[in-house]
Amino acid sequence: MPGLEDLYREIILDHYRSPRNRGELPVPPATRTEGFNPLCGDEIVVFVSLDGEVVSDIRIAGQGCSISQSSASMMSAAVKGRTLAEVADLTTAFKSMMSIHESTLDGGTGPDVVEAPEGVKLGDLEALQGVVKFPVRIKCATLSWNTLAQAITEAAARA
Repeated sequence: MPGLEDLYREIILDHYRSPRNRGELPVPPATRTEGFNPLCGDEIVVFVSLDGEVVSDIRIAGQGCSISQSSASMMSAAVKGRTLAEVADLTTAFKSMMSIHESTLDGGTGPDVVEAPEGVKLGDLEALQGVVKFPVRIKCATLSWNTLAQAITEAAARA
């Protein structure tokens, strides 16, 4: 019987092998934003279209390790069709999950620990929770989220 870690591994591999929302959107009207991790060379390009306060469409491009590409795929599936407030809460909850490592090592909350908003469900994104065991990979998992935040800021500024 597969354990939770096996299930999570399958979810990550599924998103890596069959990425969701892969491709590009016409710019404009979409916003194109690049993210890069100089430590390992991971690249994420986020194309996002907003319809008012809603992420109406999102596409992901780039290359990198299975964690960065899976996280981008899961992120795109999780935020498509959500309001900007819901995306902000989801981003905060994801970063909170990724900051667990620092809080458990320090025995408390540190300056890098992000508090999760109440009631936000991460769903398949919880498969990436095991990444916190490998601190050097946390930047791989959060690259797409940081790039998305920048893309939304740029898209909102143009509106």
